[in-house]
Amino acid sequence: MSSSPSSSSSSSSSATSRKDAVFIVLLIILWYSTNIGVLLLNKFLLSNYGFAFPIFLTMCHMSACAILSYVSIMFLKVVPPQRIKSRSQFLRIATLSVVFCASVVGGNISLKYLPVSFNQAVGATTPFFTALFAYMMTRKREAWATYTCLVPVVAGVVIASGGEPSFHLYGFIMCIGATAARAFKSVLQGVLLSSEGEKLNSMNLMLYMAPIAVVVLLPAALVMEPSAWDVVLSLGQEHKLMWILLFINSTMAYGANLCNFLVTKHTSALTLQVLGNAKGAVAVVISILIFQNPVTFIGIAGYTMTVMGVVAYGESKRRYK
Repeated sequence: MSSSPSSSSSSSSSATSRKDAVFIVLLIILWYSTNIGVLLLNKFLLSNYGFAFPIFLTMCHMSACAILSYVSIMFLKVVPPQRIKSRSQFLRIATLSVVFCASVVGGNISLKYLPVSFNQAVGATTPFFTALFAYMMTRKREAWATYTCLVPVVAGVVIASGGEPSFHLYGFIMCIGATAARAFKSVLQGVLLSSEGEKLNSMNLMLYMAPIAVVVLLPAALVMEPSAWDVVLSLGQEHKLMWILLFINSTMAYGANLCNFLVTKHTSALTLQVLGNAKGAVAVVISILIFQNPVTFIGIAGYTMTVMGVVAYGESKRRYK
């Protein structure tokens, strides 16, 4: 007895939805792996491998992003290419690129001095800086209940700082600066590329930002890290594995951007936010297991408070919209 057309179409759609669900789960696992992998490899190279050159490391990341973005868009057609339409648009993208450089370099410098767990705790305050810059630059206001949720975000980091055995003032300042720059870049992106004719998806934006970042970082590395090239070559001769680690690390930096774009495309904004909060917590646990850095109950309590504040902030923004 043959099955009816409706039952066959129903089974076909359920099989398709199962495939979509499996694809999204694998995509999220890859997103977590690349993001956490870059973070842990950065820490390993900068603190445990004698490779104390955060600007040079960031330049390697941006070089990989420039090359792989070009290959992905122009040859693999991951997304349709978008062209820069005016000189003013190019200048806006260049401005974003410089701010992005500052955030990545600051984050890498902080990893020289701070454990990954504390770095992630400070990084979780990004919503606070985003709300601050959004008000300063666009006069955009949120509901008071939403702003109230930012109190535990900041208070948690203050508590975590007091209970952090490996606290380092310079590393903390660089981490705060990197977090603020990351938030500033997201607000600036919304302001500078707000017109429909100038909007670029994140992959095309990376295609144009990465080469500009390399041009900015190259002279900075030559002036501020003049011995980087010699040390890297000698380390590469002494430890052949270093070249492999540096290649994987740089490729992962692009993979993290690609996965972030794909997860954003295939899930909702709320799902992305929840997954992002969980990703930070997973990175903290894994880093503590790998690097065995000491943690205290006060530090854990502070980080937990910050994450809960971020979750409450996201939920409040969603409700008041």
